[in-house]
Amino acid sequence: MTDRDGKFAGDDPFQIARDWLAEAEKSEINDPNAIALSTVDADGLPNVRMVLLKEIEKEAFVFYTNYHSAKSREIALSGKAAFVLHWKSLRRQIRVRGDVVREEGEQADAYYQSRSLKSRLGAWASRQSEPLTSRTSLMAEVAKVTAKHGPNPSRPPFWGGFRLVPCEIEFWADGAFRLHDRFQWRRKDADAPWQIQRLNP
Repeated sequence: MTDRDGKFAGDDPFQIARDWLAEAEKSEINDPNAIALSTVDADGLPNVRMVLLKEIEKEAFVFYTNYHSAKSREIALSGKAAFVLHWKSLRRQIRVRGDVVREEGEQADAYYQSRSLKSRLGAWASRQSEPLTSRTSLMAEVAKVTAKHGPNPSRPPFWGGFRLVPCEIEFWADGAFRLHDRFQWRRKDADAPWQIQRLNP
């Protein structure tokens, strides 16, 4: 594609995404790796929330959460999700859709251990997405798990990663007069070659 140059250039969409994220880390004030993650419930009603993207692998995007959360339950139903990374400072965004699988092995253990102690204990204490009577009761639960698990808690069995393997990635950059630049990478499955096309703004 002759006009796919500059910030859109390259044969690997994951590398382009890593490059854009690295640029955003220099200009975004808070959480340049924040993604708006979208899932669908059993009734087909969409649900979206902000999650931190923790790694862009060779063929996937990885984030971590509580497996009992609403997002995890919805991913379990469909096996699919979508997200958008948006950087106001760069006037760019990346949209991603695809299949999702769990990451429950050594990689999840390593990421959990890299978190602060309070965050690790918080993962044990929080029944994510369930009703909570008060913040006091939550802090009481934190105290309980602190006493039980001590200063080096292991990763909870109900907490871990998800790996989104995309079938579609779109790179968007703001253009003059709202004539934005959009390039869509699509493939039938993870083993298929990417097809790239420019989209109208």
